[in-house]
Amino acid sequence: MRSKHTCNLLILMFCGYSTSAGEGPRGQAQQAFYAKEKQFQDKPKDLETAWQFGQACFDLAEVATNGTERAQIAERGITACRQALTINSNSAPGHYYLALNLGELAQTKSVGALKLVTQMEREFTTAGQLDAQLDFGGADRAIGLLYRDAPTIISIGSRSKAKQHLRKAVELAPDFPENRLDLIESYLKWGDRNEARRELNALEAVWSKAQATLDGPQWKTSWTDWQDRLDEYKKKIEESSKLETPRH
Repeated sequence: MRSKHTCNLLILMFCGYSTSAGEGPRGQAQQAFYAKEKQFQDKPKDLETAWQFGQACFDLAEVATNGTERAQIAERGITACRQALTINSNSAPGHYYLALNLGELAQTKSVGALKLVTQMEREFTTAGQLDAQLDFGGADRAIGLLYRDAPTIISIGSRSKAKQHLRKAVELAPDFPENRLDLIESYLKWGDRNEARRELNALEAVWSKAQATLDGPQWKTSWTDWQDRLDEYKKKIEESSKLETPRH
């Protein structure tokens, strides 16, 4: 029996999904989505199958082409993760990918987005308490960015909390490029060039090691993004250093 959450072909076409996934990040995400969707349909009461489908929904929502598509995919991910949490309320991946899908849904809303932010904060916090190492310190990394980017007056935004969690993510997984890149980006946003430079030097020191460890086709898209960000932040830091150098 098919899951009640399954989209039929017409809905898939309306949502903008391709029935035959192509190449590139979107194609890879679609392939994973279809595979995990089928597994979830076959075993809807299996904990790992449920949260893995939630993960696949998040990955596809990340490359969605419009808000409608992103929202529909994210809502399916939210349902899958909540199903996982009914099976085991202490599932760290269940809480983690629930929060990430809530974040994708929040991107599509103006009214109601702040309510979703508080839910994300709760779910990321719980995930981090259950398994801080999950996804290379993913819970601390994600909630750090949430505190950084959320408004400070009407929401949960806090620079001090953002620093605390982004630094914690680096401590948990110092060789994972995403962690230091997010911290460098944050320091640049806050105008702290010295700390940004220090983290850049630390990242470059482990770059080759990370490339050797995080190898394979599943990391290709990440490395393209990480290299682009590294080059961008390095250029900004170098430009700021030139401006700070006194002229004679």
